[in-house]
Amino acid sequence: MKAVICENFGLPENLKIGELSDPEPSENQVLIKVGVCGLSFPDLLILQGSYQFKPELPFSPGGEVVGEIIELGENVDNFKIGDRVLALCRWGGFAEKVAVDSDRVFVLPEGVSSESAASSLYTYSTSLHALKDRAQLTSGETLLVLGAAGGIGLAAVELGKAMGAKVLAAASSDEKLALCKAKGAYQTINYKTEDLKTRIKELTQGKGVDVILDPVGGKYTDPALRGIAWKGRYLIVGFTNGEIPKIPMNLPLLKGCSIVGVFWGNFSKVEAEQNRINMNQLYEWILAEKITGHTPEVFKLEEAEIAISALQDRSNFKKMVVRVF
Repeated sequence: MKAVICENFGLPENLKIGELSDPEPSENQVLIKVGVCGLSFPDLLILQGSYQFKPELPFSPGGEVVGEIIELGENVDNFKIGDRVLALCRWGGFAEKVAVDSDRVFVLPEGVSSESAASSLYTYSTSLHALKDRAQLTSGETLLVLGAAGGIGLAAVELGKAMGAKVLAAASSDEKLALCKAKGAYQTINYKTEDLKTRIKELTQGKGVDVILDPVGGKYTDPALRGIAWKGRYLIVGFTNGEIPKIPMNLPLLKGCSIVGVFWGNFSKVEAEQNRINMNQLYEWILAEKITGHTPEVFKLEEAEIAISALQDRSNFKKMVVRVF
């Protein structure tokens, strides 16, 4: 089968188009003919060999595919051949076919486009798990989203609004913040030009924010945590900044707040039924147009290197998908 191939960990420029053997589904897997594959920041980390999971070489990147089931493993009885599905495969998606564990596969309802599903549902399921299951965000609370124009961040802005929260979006440019406003943020902070802690206090009349979602890490974690409210919840989602921050542990004590880890990948396996409930909630909100998802930029399979390279450009906050068929 035709695929984008990585033979050595490193830069996107190392990728090439070539042939890989067709995958064979195991007894608990389904084989999917890939239509489109979404791109997210973990794809770049996996390609560089710096993610917490590392594939064997050679491999094809791409972790969130939409396509059609063409073969069932012998123990799989909850899908049928021809089902249009979203599959979260971690890697292998930039290829004509991919075999995926059946508990990582979700039938897509009519009305949810393939491009929207591939570009949105991974980030939205992560953010929904963070806000609903880990923070237990309630209507009327204040939510601060760092890196608010990124995939996880923009999903959190829209989901926070849908859940009735007052969303405060923080990002590094006015252009990004304008996008956040369009998605439902009621106030914004440019943390490149404004002091984050001071602006949090100003915008909340000194109370602080109830929930903080942080997929960025680095230098913004400390001032954000200092702006949290009493009994607030600080959600650690990732470190796109590249730096894992060190948190002064007197701050949770003085604030009476919780620092909560968010690892959707493990949650979706350990608590598969709750994850399926969350996915169904997202479908309902998309079909009701309560959330709109990302409007993706579509690339051909031969342009996958260009799409992945764009992930390294911090000024580029578009969501991208690669069309295979």
